[in-house]
Amino acid sequence: MKKLSTWSLVLLFLVCAGTAFAQPSSAVVATVDEAKWGPAPPFLPPGAQLAVVSGNPMGNGAYAVRLRFPANYAIPAHSHPTDENVVVTSGDVTFGMGDKLSKTAAGNKTIKVGGYALAPTGMNHYAYAGASGAEIVLFGQGPVEFKYVNPADDPRNAKPAAK
Repeated sequence: MKKLSTWSLVLLFLVCAGTAFAQPSSAVVATVDEAKWGPAPPFLPPGAQLAVVSGNPMGNGAYAVRLRFPANYAIPAHSHPTDENVVVTSGDVTFGMGDKLSKTAAGNKTIKVGGYALAPTGMNHYAYAGASGAEIVLFGQGPVEFKYVNPADDPRNAKPAAK
């Protein structure tokens, strides 16, 4: 599992670096069918897929990515050093603000296709996909960083499975 996570990060870096060098100041007009999906980086729980739309999420500057979540996929409470913008493109995603993922919190809000969410810099938030999964477009200013409220929730801290 550790090798897969490391290779996922290397793949993301290469894709992002290639995108950044290939399109330093050119327009991007892309259909959904042109997305090149791969495993999401290891700072997200396993199971998500990512496709870079533009920019380099790990570099400085604007970026946009597509993320695909399986049914009931959850991202525990975390924050970012920059604003995070999300548009739901399929399925539904529930967003909540706070220090711990709670599917029953009064402030949670489920958004469907076309819905938008903004998590401002430093705000602890969480998200989870509905029963049919979801796809989103996430955009902002890089570099992307995840700071989990509870370090035990950070997938990068997961202990390898015993063999």
